[in-house]
Formats: sequence, structure tokens, C-alpha cells
Amino acid sequence: MLHESRDRAIARLHEDAQAAGANAVVMMRFDSGSIAGDMQSVVAYGTAVKFTN
Repeated sequence: MLHESRDRAIARLHEDAQAAGANAVVMMRFDSGSIAGDMQSVVAYGTAVKFTN
């Protein structure tokens, strides 16, 4: 379940970056924690950037 949560967090980060006009995410990191002992939350953070030539 943790792997699936991480994959979903990355996918949402990717979608949000694309919506902002970015074509890359740098300094990506995860934050996770327990909720009520039997649930987990996973958040993916990063900086959306657009590389140009």
C-alpha cells in the first residue's frame, strides 16, 4: 500500500507541474506520516521548472 501511495503522489506532482507549464520537477522529496495508527499519508514535494535552450 505504501508503494501505491508513493506512486500516486508522484503522479499528482507530475500532473500539477504540467498544468503549471513545467517540463521537470527538481528537489523532489517525500513526507509521510501515520493517521490514527492504521492509515498512512504520503506527500510528494518538489519545485516545478521549465527548461529552455
